[in-house]
Amino acid sequence: MIKIIMGNLIVSLSPHAHGTESVEKNMFGVVIALLPAVLISLFYFGLGSAVVLLSSVAACMFLEWAISMYILKRRPTLSDGSAIVTGLLLGMNLPSNLPVWIILIGALMAIGVGKMSFGGLGNNPFNPALVGRCILLVSFPAQMTSWPVAGQMSSYLDAETGATPLSVMKAAIKTGNSNLLTTLPDTFHMLLGNNPLGGAGTIGEVCAIALLLGFIYLLWKKVITWHIPVTIITTVFVFSGLLHLASPVYANPFVVILSGGIMLGAIFMATDYVTSPMTHKGQIIYGIAIGFLTIVIRNWGSYPEGMSFAILIMNAFTPLINLYTKPKRFGEKVNR
Repeated sequence: MIKIIMGNLIVSLSPHAHGTESVEKNMFGVVIALLPAVLISLFYFGLGSAVVLLSSVAACMFLEWAISMYILKRRPTLSDGSAIVTGLLLGMNLPSNLPVWIILIGALMAIGVGKMSFGGLGNNPFNPALVGRCILLVSFPAQMTSWPVAGQMSSYLDAETGATPLSVMKAAIKTGNSNLLTTLPDTFHMLLGNNPLGGAGTIGEVCAIALLLGFIYLLWKKVITWHIPVTIITTVFVFSGLLHLASPVYANPFVVILSGGIMLGAIFMATDYVTSPMTHKGQIIYGIAIGFLTIVIRNWGSYPEGMSFAILIMNAFTPLINLYTKPKRFGEKVNR
């Protein structure tokens, strides 16, 4: 911005141009995009989903306020909506029968360790919600892998649990028995979230259609671009398809994509502005790596799911990807 005042040329500090985008607008755009999945989770899990999501959001908001006020000694930034998004995403990555005290520990890890210890929004190298989820997964593996049966709307801590498609696929690989895969639900049931096996996975995994509606909304509002989600899903499809062709003990790629946290992670977690690459080229590299690591961890790792770990690993590589893919400045000399 250049101003001429009484014959003097005054150049102001940047930014010189202002757009309509803001942190608040994008954060609440993510909240709106998550609403279909939240409503579906309430339909399938009822009280359990409500308790987990409300506890997670409330804890994340309180912890961000308390840490800002009494530890960092600065004005809280709750109005930007980032704590709400972290709380929602953390809750969506938890089973619907998780005790509240474990949820509070996850919120503390997400906000206190994953976000505020690095200085708050914009400074965290790792997705805060995934930091909380993965710490809970390695600390409380039994509680974090107990999957309530979808449809028990009035149950919470005493919910009946069952197998998930991921656990069946893992068992087929370990035993070499491809007949186990015949018990997997078809694509239609997995799109709707109706799992005949019983266990429905985390709250946010229950219905792929709801997540796709959120994806369409985010693209429409230009909150995210297609590069990371499409690249991750395509990579998972290609690698799981090659494995399926090589051996019948590996599930078909359509089931792989619709099972577990691939859709939730690709659309809402991997696309985090702070922890993902800035350039489109970098986002494609990032997406390919996440998709490949997810398949590797799922098939040969200790846990049936690998999406969360894959995203966190690539969060650590984001600065390197940004360095490699940053555009050349005008007039910059290129070494040959």
